[in-house]
Amino acid sequence: MTSDNPGPERPLEIVRNLRGIVHCFYLDRGLVERLKEEEAKVKALGGNIDVKNTGFEEALKRDHLICVIKDPRFRPPPEATVVLMDSEDNLLGTEVFPFTFKAYENKDNLVWLSESFVMFPEVKGKGREAFVLPPVSFPELSEENGCARVLSCSPAPTSDLLIKEYYGYEDDPRLASIIIAFDDFNPE
Repeated sequence: MTSDNPGPERPLEIVRNLRGIVHCFYLDRGLVERLKEEEAKVKALGGNIDVKNTGFEEALKRDHLICVIKDPRFRPPPEATVVLMDSEDNLLGTEVFPFTFKAYENKDNLVWLSESFVMFPEVKGKGREAFVLPPVSFPELSEENGCARVLSCSPAPTSDLLIKEYYGYEDDPRLASIIIAFDDFNPE
């Protein structure tokens, strides 16, 4: 182990010490296989729109997968965790947070589906639409602390439940899981 590659414990320790983290652990490979199966079956409510967890797909390409169970004290994500895209990658809608609300308030060319999701009706979709759960940055891990190609993702609700059950947590809506993926940083 070098100072540039601190091993698996340092990233776990960094994440474990963040506010709102209830449990933090490396994902068991058997559970990862079950999550792959579950994510492949996910459809949007009503079953008419596909759900693509591109964040999870990208996470699987990394060497290390940390999973956290977090409570509402955890910081908000730095960018949207769900967007609506067409098959040509046109953005049709996005999640809105309190810190991004001002960018969308009082605009006439938007349709609010909920307090936290806005649609862009002027963007004409081409092909099939899908809700996409994209990779999201996780700034607490970086090359400075031995982590490269860092991303985080939100598992689908059914995968979240699978993770909670696997680790003995109740299906408490105040608790949610996040997967953080990274490679070891090896400067040349």
